[in-house]
Amino acid sequence: MWLQTSCELKFIIEMPTPFVLMLRPRSGAQQWVASEEYLLYPNVLAVEFTDDYGNLCQRLVAPPGEFTIYTSARILTADDVDIVPGGAFVDVQNLPDSVLKYLLPSRYCESDRFGDMASEITASQKPGYDQVREIERWLHNTIMYQPGSSSLPLSAIEVNHQQYGVCRDLSHLGVALCRSLSIPARMVVGYLYGLQPMELHAWFEAYVAGRWYTFDATQSVKLGGYVSIGYGRDAADVAVYNQFGPAVFPIQQTVYVHRV
Repeated sequence: MWLQTSCELKFIIEMPTPFVLMLRPRSGAQQWVASEEYLLYPNVLAVEFTDDYGNLCQRLVAPPGEFTIYTSARILTADDVDIVPGGAFVDVQNLPDSVLKYLLPSRYCESDRFGDMASEITASQKPGYDQVREIERWLHNTIMYQPGSSSLPLSAIEVNHQQYGVCRDLSHLGVALCRSLSIPARMVVGYLYGLQPMELHAWFEAYVAGRWYTFDATQSVKLGGYVSIGYGRDAADVAVYNQFGPAVFPIQQTVYVHRV
């Protein structure tokens, strides 16, 4: 399907403030970026680079006053999410080098603490895709998805203790459970067509049967319409903006996803 996405962030800046942004989707196996627009008000010099995870990032210094970032893109994305029931577990020694980092514990995904729990959840499943699907099902049925319930990232341990969270939080727990079974897992941030309430979204991917597959415990029915902006080990790697100096927060954040 063809989607038109847009995101607008408005800040009030009190002093020159460095930002690193991650708001440009890139074309890949599951999406094609046909056109895009990236506007800064007021206009300032921005320098783009690709981070260690392949994400397109922009560096700039925002001047004092009202500062607005606006991005939009026209993107062709999959009508359906790929599935592979019975997809094989990939032995660690056969994983691509670039995937190995997604096996390790990270700041918000303490996978070394979930081995017994993950084994119990997936005890009846074939190693690989079916284990991850069972983790996704368990998250959906056990951890309450509450948009707006947390403003700061929670770790997998905190989410499991609290038993509710936002999309980012459910993804952290899903990633930690997968990694504890030696299944590489990564967090994704982006857009989802039809999401309610509409906002930037987070889900996770697991590497089984020789490629990455999408999992999203927040949705009862998994449809297409996912647009990825960034990939990383957890929320620390996929923030759409990082700001340095005295803390500033958006006074307005507007996200749209329309089918075209």
